[in-house]
Amino acid sequence: MARSSRFTRKRAKRWPLSRPGHWRCRVFTTRFEAWVRRHAEALVSALGRTPLTPNQVTVVGLGLTFVAAGLVAFGQLRWAGIVLIFAGTCDILDGALARTTKASYPYGAFLDSTLDRYSEGAIYVGLAAYFVSIGGMLERWLVLATLAALAGSFLVSYVRARAQSLGFTCKTGLFQRPERVVVTVFGLIIGGPVLYGVVFLLAVVTNLTALQRIREVWLQGRAQRLEREREMKATRTAPHQVP
Repeated sequence: MARSSRFTRKRAKRWPLSRPGHWRCRVFTTRFEAWVRRHAEALVSALGRTPLTPNQVTVVGLGLTFVAAGLVAFGQLRWAGIVLIFAGTCDILDGALARTTKASYPYGAFLDSTLDRYSEGAIYVGLAAYFVSIGGMLERWLVLATLAALAGSFLVSYVRARAQSLGFTCKTGLFQRPERVVVTVFGLIIGGPVLYGVVFLLAVVTNLTALQRIREVWLQGRAQRLEREREMKATRTAPHQVP
């Protein structure tokens, strides 16, 4: 047992990616998210005095995202980035409003997660349409990169949901949804080569994040299997009591 512990510590030192919680050090820290929520408290308090519900805020955010996706498809990138900022604000406010008004229900969380997938899909479709309209060899690669980013973004969410449904924990990830939204907004507002770089970056990091989560679940599954094998071995080698 001591040998196993020494081996685990040695492996964690040599391979830092195998350390539990290593990938929880996200690019945009939770401190930044807390700062955004703290400055949104005044707006949340104002919304709490209106008949607007958290689910309605979620739907408004989806509508704004569809508008942003349409603007992207027609080449209005800077305006799309600005509209996407307001859509992302709605994504923050709906949860904060639910907590403030004590209207937090499981269906609200389900609706928010589901519409988030529609939002991401819409932006990627808009980007693909924009690159197709331009034409050219580079734009063909950008279309492929956009599709890869779309698949990776959906996989990040699916892997976590599936893992949690099977009893695993799955909270790691280099690029989760907040990071993806911020980077996308940045690329849209700056445009040009920066946007191209953002698309290629998203194609890589979204799938890398999905692989990180798959690996996290695999490690947990392997640990469960080894523990079960040790228990079975201990049961077989235990002396039988004679009545």
